[in-house]
Amino acid sequence: MQGAISFGFPVIAYSVLRCRRVTIPIWCGMKQSGGYLDGVAPDGLIGLGPGESSVPSLLAKSGLIHDSFSLCFDEDDSGRIFFGDQGPTTQQSTSFLPLDGIYSTYVIGVETCCIGNSCLKMTSFKAQVDSGTSFTFLPGHAYGTLAEEFDQQVNASRSSFEGSPWEYCYVSSSQELPKVPILTIMFQQNNSFVVVDPVFVFYGNQGVIGFCLAIQPAEGDMGTIGQNFMTGYRLVFDRENKKLAWSPSNCQDLSLGKRMPLSPNETSSNPLPTDEQQRTNGHAVAPAVAGRAPHKPSAASSRMITCRKHWHCFLFLLLQLVSPFY
Repeated sequence: MQGAISFGFPVIAYSVLRCRRVTIPIWCGMKQSGGYLDGVAPDGLIGLGPGESSVPSLLAKSGLIHDSFSLCFDEDDSGRIFFGDQGPTTQQSTSFLPLDGIYSTYVIGVETCCIGNSCLKMTSFKAQVDSGTSFTFLPGHAYGTLAEEFDQQVNASRSSFEGSPWEYCYVSSSQELPKVPILTIMFQQNNSFVVVDPVFVFYGNQGVIGFCLAIQPAEGDMGTIGQNFMTGYRLVFDRENKKLAWSPSNCQDLSLGKRMPLSPNETSSNPLPTDEQQRTNGHAVAPAVAGRAPHKPSAASSRMITCRKHWHCFLFLLLQLVSPFY
């Protein structure tokens, strides 16, 4: 990113496996500038890509774990990463696709999108699965077809909300969220991914006042699957077998330790995304976090390594998102 600089400090995680000690440097953002300071990643970035210098690559090269990791985002915007995780046998999956013959990022191919029981024509596309992007972007042709079908099926009146980047917004007739049409993404071999929560909800003093379909049109023919579509799933990035796999999860059943306590100043307010999060190419943190960097370097991230009896070892990161969103 041009004009953006990120300085940080290292946190060293150690693991002992069969009398082997592995040192893993994890850099935490401290001094940000440019786009990083403006909401892209106020607390720094952790490299999870296929590149040789990413954290999963370094761990796999050490021989400590499988070349795979999983992410799980809870509904409260907390997150967990399990390095070495290849997921349960019951999970569904789809293959990663190369770009120009190289697996340089996590790209998947969507066969079709369904709203309720209606599977829509002309909604196939390629998309990058990016945990660093808060919301989801679809290519224009798929976005238009899907959004129009959603609009026809939703039982709510169209509206708009100040500051909202989304086109399809609705006012709630009660203080509760009305029933929202089910959004399903279909892949090859009839594998399906049901989006748990495709909407962004607006709250007032008395409860829900409205919501928006939290999808935007992308520039170009490549979409981006963001964090909001990942919520409620254990997503496995299996780099050994070049596939993305998923299974429903509340993230709590995956934890090998207790959750981090919330800080006293955290609330349940639901802020709008920053300008950077609304851009097609913006790689931002969770909606509640962007642009809200703490004054001091965060020490909330809990990092531990647990070796199981069969000597398979996972590095577990509890990502405590510094946010007023809880």
